[in-house]
Amino acid sequence: MTRLTNEAPTAAWLAAASWFKSSYSAADNECVEVAHVHTQVGIRDSKEPHRNGLTISAAAFTAFVGGVKAAE
Repeated sequence: MTRLTNEAPTAAWLAAASWFKSSYSAADNECVEVAHVHTQVGIRDSKEPHRNGLTISAAAFTAFVGGVKAAE
């Protein structure tokens, strides 16, 4: 699903998004899942995917991942 605007994602968008976990995730679902669509990144708890997630800008998510990698 591709979004062509910067409008806030809806609950339907979050439900239809293609979610994935990091290849570093533990087998027991103790992680978060993310979904990338256009300028937004959805984030949700992998143990409770039916609950609402949150969204942030792709730029903010990139900065977060960069900060995590720098601290390794």
